Amino acid sequence: MPSPRPVVSRRRVLLGAAVLAALGVASAACGKPPPPPDLDDLRAQLDLARSDSQLASDAVATAIPQLKPALSAVASDRSKHAQALSDEIARMTGEAATSSSATTTTTITTPATTPTSKDVVAALHKSADSATQLAAQLSGYRAGLLGSIAASCTAAYAVALV
Repeated sequence: MPSPRPVVSRRRVLLGAAVLAALGVASAACGKPPPPPDLDDLRAQLDLARSDSQLASDAVATAIPQLKPALSAVASDRSKHAQALSDEIARMTGEAATSSSATTTTTITTPATTPTSKDVVAALHKSADSATQLAAQLSGYRAGLLGSIAASCTAAYAVALV
């Protein structure tokens, strides 16, 4: 008959292994979850929206008088898109959204040439295509948000800035 000591020892080993496994699961649960898979795509859309807004604002300076209101509207719309994307990113990550101006410490330089309405149209076309492609990959609110952004960019370059 085997001695009781090995049985106790096996129980302790099994109990110790169970405790270690439970601690491993608990510590993994307490860690920060991985970022959502479409987070980088939404950040890229945010960068495009901010860039388009700035481009349209800069183009107002040299635009013909008839296009100035449309360029100002594009700048405002793309700024609103940036805010909506920023809000969604904050909701996804659970972290407060930060503005790029608060976290960026770069020196602002004047471009060699002032952008034109054609530059804005090209940027909006790129943004609309990008948002359309991403919307097709997403579902729910995010798909709707990106679809709305794509439609707005398309309307701006196809109708407002013609």
